[in-house]
Amino acid sequence: MEVTPEIRFRGMDPSPAVEATVRERIERLERFHDRITSCTVVIEAPHQHSWKGKIYHVRIDISVPGAEVAVGREPEENQAHEDVYVAIRDQFDAARRQLEDVVRKMSGHRSKPHPEKLHGSVARLMPEEAFGFIEAADGREFFFSRDSVTTASQWDRLEVGTQVRFTEHEGDKGPYASAVTIV
Repeated sequence: MEVTPEIRFRGMDPSPAVEATVRERIERLERFHDRITSCTVVIEAPHQHSWKGKIYHVRIDISVPGAEVAVGREPEENQAHEDVYVAIRDQFDAARRQLEDVVRKMSGHRSKPHPEKLHGSVARLMPEEAFGFIEAADGREFFFSRDSVTTASQWDRLEVGTQVRFTEHEGDKGPYASAVTIV
């Protein structure tokens, strides 16, 4: 990290053990982005209500070149956060996910692309054996089974010539279709 992290305690005495846990979590974040320019962690123990225990709130603000990550701005009433270490873990996990998103966006990576849906029609159907073949618009044939159809009720409606959309896959025995739906 380029700057020393700032760790503050509110409504509670500073704890060397809690501070050590926070520093360890910050070090883990550096695995996802090695140019963290600032990090502020505020651990707050609000006053105790008679009807429920103390729920710790942890706020994390991180700056990296070109982006900011903020976690815990809205205190949540999570009963598991009666344990300060659980509250720290949960908020740092959320910060890690946000930091991973920042790194992905900055590197130009997009989310996982969805496979292209193809269009075709049922060429042959063997309902007793629970499989069939789809002929795609380009003339290729794709095997499919009853399990490849998105819903059981659609399997019952299939017949030769039914127009379908599907996802193409390559298997050991040739191309096959999944996510088969009636158009």
